[in-house]
Amino acid sequence: MKEYFRALFAKSARFGAVDPVLAASVVALLGFGVVMVFSAGVVEAADFTDPYHFVKRQAVFGLFAIVTMWGVSLFDYHKLRLLTYVALGGVTLAMILTITSLGHSAGGASRWIRLGPINMQPSEMAKVALVLWLAYSLDKKRDQVKTFSIGMVPHMLMAGFLVVICMKQPDFGSAAVLMFLTFAMLFVAGAHLRYLLGVAAIAGIFAAWAIRLSPYRWARMLAWFNMNEHRQDLAYQPFQAVMSFGSGQLTGLGLGKGKQVLYLPEAHTDSISAIIGEELGFIGIVCLCLMYLLIVARGVRTALASEDEYGSHLAFGLSMLFGVQALVNLSVAMAMLPTKGLALPFISYGGSSLVVNAAAMGVLLNISRPRVTTGALATHAPSPEASHLVALESGFGDDQEVPA
Repeated sequence: MKEYFRALFAKSARFGAVDPVLAASVVALLGFGVVMVFSAGVVEAADFTDPYHFVKRQAVFGLFAIVTMWGVSLFDYHKLRLLTYVALGGVTLAMILTITSLGHSAGGASRWIRLGPINMQPSEMAKVALVLWLAYSLDKKRDQVKTFSIGMVPHMLMAGFLVVICMKQPDFGSAAVLMFLTFAMLFVAGAHLRYLLGVAAIAGIFAAWAIRLSPYRWARMLAWFNMNEHRQDLAYQPFQAVMSFGSGQLTGLGLGKGKQVLYLPEAHTDSISAIIGEELGFIGIVCLCLMYLLIVARGVRTALASEDEYGSHLAFGLSMLFGVQALVNLSVAMAMLPTKGLALPFISYGGSSLVVNAAAMGVLLNISRPRVTTGALATHAPSPEASHLVALESGFGDDQEVPA
């Protein structure tokens, strides 16, 4: 244990600068999110007798997110190997607690744990923890990733366990994101395609079974297929969201001039993209999509330029996390998918999602930093103690022998 903490807090290699385009894109989205939360939440904020209630809190969340992102970007991502099982175990325990009496329920779902005035959503952290674990495990098993028993079964079992907990909350959207991340990272790591297709077919059958045997999910699905007939009940939210997009037309009505905030439930949270479409129009939505595309593209670029496979897997997984959440949120708001409660990364109101995504982006920014080696580091052989710490960082938990 002593050696573990010595390795964790050992001095890291010097870093270069982060990817400026990636960092600037995230900061721009955070600032834009504060503006849109004010515009979309001003009506509901009236319930708190303060029209600035949501925007004040979002501004604080945004500042904390920037500090978190900057701080994490200074932490050498190689040391995350040592925290992999701690993070995965802690998040799994928190996920289990949400479906017990300790979970906080809202809107018919038990997805939160209340910590004083703060509501923590463990499923947001589970996505990042799963990416961390998959990156570590796939790097460790790189020579056996094509096998079924080692390359496929352990990863699917862990992801499947988290998916089952999400379904119990219930949180179908987060469950789908977890499975997508697992399949995407296994595919990129080189897992056998026929195994992936077989498991995907089983997962599809399970998803269809979960929808059909759940009365409220099946009712929502039918309402989504017949939105015009259910626009006053089960399809009220997607119908109003589509109306919001349609009202914006090409250039939008202008910031603060949207009218659907009067009708769209929780417009400042999961449906904020519909308000963006109404107030900034088709052009605004296209620019928003291009921003997320830029983040994913720079993240994939970082993955391809990474100095090791662990960093490559980690950068790719985090990039996909931001991309798929934005894609699902926008698709739901446009009624291209049934209603799912997924936040729009860096924009939707809420502290848990914002800070967790900022921490994940901090990891991605650290991977984007070039490692700077000095002449002293290049010409002097490492001491036995340093070699032992390097061995711990490169494979904590492996049975490795370090030369004396």
